[in-house]
Amino acid sequence: MRSLKVLVSAYACEPGKGSEPGAGWHWVGQIGRFEECWVVTRLNNRESIDKALTTNPLPRVHFIYYDLPPWVRFWKKGQRGVRAYYYLWQLGAYRLAKRLHRELHFDLVHHLTFANYWLPSFLPLLPAPFLWGPVGGGESAPRNFRKSFSLRGKSYEILRDVARSMGELNPFVRMTARRAAAGLAVTPQTAHRLRALGCRNVSLSSQTALSFEELSRLHEVPPRRESPFRVISVGRSLHWKGFELGINAFAEFHRRHPESEFWLIGDGPEHERWKQLAQTLNAGKNIVFWRTLPRSEVLEKIAACDVLLHPSLHDSGGWVTAEAMAAGRPVICLDLGGPALQVTEKTGFKIPAISPDQVVADITAALEQIVGDPFHCAQLGAAGRERIRQDFNWEKLGDQLAMVYARLVNG
Repeated sequence: MRSLKVLVSAYACEPGKGSEPGAGWHWVGQIGRFEECWVVTRLNNRESIDKALTTNPLPRVHFIYYDLPPWVRFWKKGQRGVRAYYYLWQLGAYRLAKRLHRELHFDLVHHLTFANYWLPSFLPLLPAPFLWGPVGGGESAPRNFRKSFSLRGKSYEILRDVARSMGELNPFVRMTARRAAAGLAVTPQTAHRLRALGCRNVSLSSQTALSFEELSRLHEVPPRRESPFRVISVGRSLHWKGFELGINAFAEFHRRHPESEFWLIGDGPEHERWKQLAQTLNAGKNIVFWRTLPRSEVLEKIAACDVLLHPSLHDSGGWVTAEAMAAGRPVICLDLGGPALQVTEKTGFKIPAISPDQVVADITAALEQIVGDPFHCAQLGAAGRERIRQDFNWEKLGDQLAMVYARLVNG
């Protein structure tokens, strides 16, 4: 059978990056394994894409770079104005896509990034089956956890709830959902919201995966048998990352294990507040705060620790949980969002998110189990490594996407 002609919208698509830009790049590479695809992306991604293609060519992938004229984008600086710019970019990309479709007659149209369910795409207006996703953003911090947030954190959650509600009422978002031949959601919470918007054929699909090269590199990380027992958390210092819960739990654990350490890697608005909390709990000397580090150094730090603690309250993905599991480290997470789909009872601990006090107590108990039974800790690490190798590699996700394409085109 001939390859399909696929048009892909990937506003964020950049090799060597994490989060959405990295996911966009990896998804495009997987599509190019099976199909001929044309990728509309931003012009400022071109330099890194061209550089990557010199060593890793993608012969079936054709990149089309588009940006709004300078007089429209002068006011966009970093994240300032990014949502308004994104709307305008989508409109311009749709006009470009119409011209391409008249010339190439695409079999399928696929929106990849941005991957928020409450932001629209205009590609479903094209006369071809439209696939939306994987998208996330349907996860929420449980209400009774918000009382412990800083004023900044509480304001953020209120504004986020308002933005999502407005997005769900947006006629263009509802059009995107109702015209989609299928929707891919990264979590059950987002799947529920897609169905409520009128999206048909919604299924789950992870957006978190590692390449075989990354898996091979992380597989070489040896089990850790040194002292002291060390816990690590990685992520921006944002209230919804839940590191405050981790600090409180570690402080309680530390009273019975005074030689233990807790490393927190990442910068952000809560950084100083959490440092003060560690001092208040008399654990400041054993809680080490690192600023943002290059990815290679982060992986070295994970290798120097015994367990990853990732108590995020609304996380669609959870890249660091996959990396830690691939490195053979057990993971403690909350039973929420993307990490809860990666971690099982054989690879770590999923803590129910009922109340802050309950979560702190359960994390402390999980740490006690791990430190008290090194053999079980090693079993969790080995099972986690195998789970990521089998189920969370990009080639596996690419195979699954190829089957979705076949169903949409043939059905």
